[in-house]
Amino acid sequence: MSKEDYMNTSVQEPPLDYSFRSIHVIQDLTSEEPRTGLRPLRHSKSGKSLTQSLWLNNNVLNDLKDFSHVVSLLLEHPENLAWIDLSFNDLTSIDPVLTTFFNLSVLYLHGNSIQRLGEVNKLAVLPRLRSLTLHGNPIEEEKGYRVPSSLEIPQ
Repeated sequence: MSKEDYMNTSVQEPPLDYSFRSIHVIQDLTSEEPRTGLRPLRHSKSGKSLTQSLWLNNNVLNDLKDFSHVVSLLLEHPENLAWIDLSFNDLTSIDPVLTTFFNLSVLYLHGNSIQRLGEVNKLAVLPRLRSLTLHGNPIEEEKGYRVPSSLEIPQ
């Protein structure tokens, strides 16, 4: 990717915001209009968003089937996706598709139905992940939930 393309894809851009849309399946994003904010979204010549942030919070998603494909339809540079908000959905696990976004630095998963603490280990391959939220999931009740991050998480 050229420096110009990278500069045109920015975290400073407003998020592509599909929050509070009662979305049940990821494929619905292709027919749903994102929420509008104070600043307009910028788009490439192909019509895809130039943002690095995707907000899907407060919906009714229970899986991320076709997530990569749909994201590639929505974002000009899906490989630069840095912030995904999936909070307050019905996810029961951490889908491995999230580990394919190597520039991901913020991942909100709080308020879901994630049951196994071992699910979090999948995210260890994300070198830039700096902010992860998991509170409000059943895993909060598991022994070891609040251990220092340098310790191994039980399977």
